Amino acid sequence: MIHHLKGKLVEKNPTHVVVECGGVGYFVNISLHTFSKILDAENISLFTHLQVKEDSHTLFGFYEKSEREIFRLLLSVSGIGSSTARTMLSSMEPMQIRDAIATSNVASIQSVKGIGAKTAQRVILDLKDKVLKIYDIDEVSATLNNTNKDEALSALEVLGFVRKQSERVVDKIVSQDASLSVEDIIKLSLKNL
Repeated sequence: MIHHLKGKLVEKNPTHVVVECGGVGYFVNISLHTFSKILDAENISLFTHLQVKEDSHTLFGFYEKSEREIFRLLLSVSGIGSSTARTMLSSMEPMQIRDAIATSNVASIQSVKGIGAKTAQRVILDLKDKVLKIYDIDEVSATLNNTNKDEALSALEVLGFVRKQSERVVDKIVSQDASLSVEDIIKLSLKNL
């Protein structure tokens, strides 16, 4: 119903903003990703998603259309509500979520607070085909990008680290910067293990 808002930024908080449009102030829930993109400018433009429930009408705002798309995809998964979807977008960049789904990276999705293994697997199971289709990602190229990660994990295993523990640390590092070389991944992992 409300596609976007363009107006005066009245209030800015990490979880919400108030945007005044034509004399009406809209309370808009946002993610930390959107919060980090909003400059303290007087005028603001946000893409929105209106969630209508029996007892409430809740407006969510996104700085980028792509973030709203990921949010809506996440809402389509059984067991994921608006607060969980917003937490995911606050914990990871929208494209990191997209890539984690495309590459079936359960650990990356599970790293978000409040998401267990079953929910992470359900997100991937429900959304992988949609994500590959919508973003026209070639499944093979998505898995090829993980060779650096796999090599780093093997090296850490040779150094005597437990695979599961190493995987958690490496996934976190790779999710923050997928362009890292094998050496950089290993160096950063050693600092965190």
